[in-house]
Amino acid sequence: MLDSANGHAHEKYASQARHHESLRVLALGALGVVFGDIGTSPLYAFKLCMHAANDVGVDAIYGVLSLIFWAITLVVTVKYVVLVLRTDNRGEGGVLALTELVVTEGRARYPLILATLGLAGCAFFYGDGTITPAVSVLSAIEGLGIAYPEFAPAATPTVAASVMVLILLFMGQRQGTGQIGRLFGPVMLVWFVAIGVLGAAQIVRHPQVLAALSPGYAVMFLVHHSGIGLAILASVFLAVTGGEALYADLGHFGARPIRMVWYWLVWPMLTLNYFGQGALLVANPVAVDNPFYRLAPPLLLVPLVVLATAATIIASQAVISGVFSMTQQALQLGFLPRMKVMQTSAASIGQIYVPVMNWILCAVTLGLVIRFQTSDNLANAYGIAVVCTMFITTILEVQLLSGRAAVESQLRRSGAASSRVSFWLLLVALPLFLVDGLFVSANIGKIPNGGWFPLLAGLIAFMTMRSWMRGRAVVSEQLRRQERPVDVFIADLLAHPPQQVPGTAVFLSSNADAVPRTLIRNVRYNGVLHEHTVLVSVLTERLPRVPRGGRLKVAQLAPQLWRVEVHIGFMERADVPRLLREAERLGLGFRTDNATYFLGREDIIVASPRGMAKWRKRLFRFLAHNAEFAGAHFNIPPERIIELGGQVQI
Repeated sequence: MLDSANGHAHEKYASQARHHESLRVLALGALGVVFGDIGTSPLYAFKLCMHAANDVGVDAIYGVLSLIFWAITLVVTVKYVVLVLRTDNRGEGGVLALTELVVTEGRARYPLILATLGLAGCAFFYGDGTITPAVSVLSAIEGLGIAYPEFAPAATPTVAASVMVLILLFMGQRQGTGQIGRLFGPVMLVWFVAIGVLGAAQIVRHPQVLAALSPGYAVMFLVHHSGIGLAILASVFLAVTGGEALYADLGHFGARPIRMVWYWLVWPMLTLNYFGQGALLVANPVAVDNPFYRLAPPLLLVPLVVLATAATIIASQAVISGVFSMTQQALQLGFLPRMKVMQTSAASIGQIYVPVMNWILCAVTLGLVIRFQTSDNLANAYGIAVVCTMFITTILEVQLLSGRAAVESQLRRSGAASSRVSFWLLLVALPLFLVDGLFVSANIGKIPNGGWFPLLAGLIAFMTMRSWMRGRAVVSEQLRRQERPVDVFIADLLAHPPQQVPGTAVFLSSNADAVPRTLIRNVRYNGVLHEHTVLVSVLTERLPRVPRGGRLKVAQLAPQLWRVEVHIGFMERADVPRLLREAERLGLGFRTDNATYFLGREDIIVASPRGMAKWRKRLFRFLAHNAEFAGAHFNIPPERIIELGGQVQI
């Protein structure tokens, strides 16, 4: 008995040890992938704030420090870490996952408007994704100019080195965010410890700077600098630009590792460094030219520049991995045409690689580096797209919380409870709307000076998704007219039985209630029906993953005709051959190892003047022509595919 008890205790201890080891690995990966953007903001945010204030007096220093601290506290800690990370869509994050959560819970008053907002948020995130890697890498390489003059801004070596680094970075994405995180994680750990120690050394010398933790300094500073308050807030926002990545990358690592790293490392080290820069300026106002690097002793300057270069290169990883997650969600929800999505981890389903989006981002980023040459030229474009995404996230989050509060009040059936819930919701919502609204207003001024580019990129992404969705709806409507109800098709088979041929034929259909046109064509023109004919419908649910038990439905429609209905989440891919093998165990009654798959391939003809603008129809035709082949998307062996073509006019 004692041995048994010891054995159970040992197993429990071993399980806990594996859990903690896994948590540490995920935390290290999150450190390398999620926090790169916000973690490198001390390089430029405080300096730009002081330049915008055009004042290096003690009151100005304290006011800027207070603004930065409370911006990070309210936007990142309260909004994202405390609130938004709790409203994951079954483990997945990002503005699209949040939109689906709001709409599917059925309590949204204006679901179409909220869905459009979510789509716009996704598009803005793409817009920010095009510029963040360019700014990060350019600022990294330019930092070498402090130690090596030949790397001066706008010099050919700077641009050439930036291009080479970006190409290597995007080539490395194929290894997956888990591998990249394990590679980048230790570097970022050293980075955060280093910037925290540098800041703490100055705070020890001038501890009075900690008085800026009071929000009163932020308020008084804005009151005294009301004329340039928006310009200062636009610079303050640079300290929180990586906040959306915490939510977008939620599916890669989970909420607990992200929270743990933020509370125990990132937030304290950022605070120490910002306040250390402030303490340095109190003692030496001349250091305003570059307060971050002035923190380091001369002997440590070159190592710090090299470390900063590595950290700022890593900063772009947060946006890149977020774009991959957002793209997979958009694909499965029908917002984008089929693209190849590669799973890069057997342990974590959220770790993926999307080749098409990777190389589109790479091409646009390289173009930005070559066109703008310096990070200063790109500075005005930075932040405008992500602040729009953050504001949309706030709207959706408040809508979700208000819907849940209404349900809770109904369950309690108490007016007092309803008032209490509404009060707390109002207490949370108003500061979030106020802060996001101020940052949106502050960043609007960037639009004429470069901020138009990420907005233009976001607009292109939005119109592409809207055109694809509209064109897909038009084509689906026309194709459904060619389909037939199951009972009518079976009646025709009984009245005019076709010749039966041996084997198993699988026909894919997006409509689970009708017979697909491919089967109708095969019976009509070839006059045959296979011994076992299976209609497979793959339906994407508005949740990340469908539990295994509710994923498949198998039904026999006629002696030779079967239907398999597959339900998957928007973070899953349908491996049809594997799913059919699973259906065999659920009553399909025959083997599908050697089945022949009949797929439809439709040529899109732009003919009708109605429906969409002609340029949108041509865009849709281009997207449809270049979409991933359905056979590859559903993992069907090429040698077992027969295509039946046709034309569709739009």
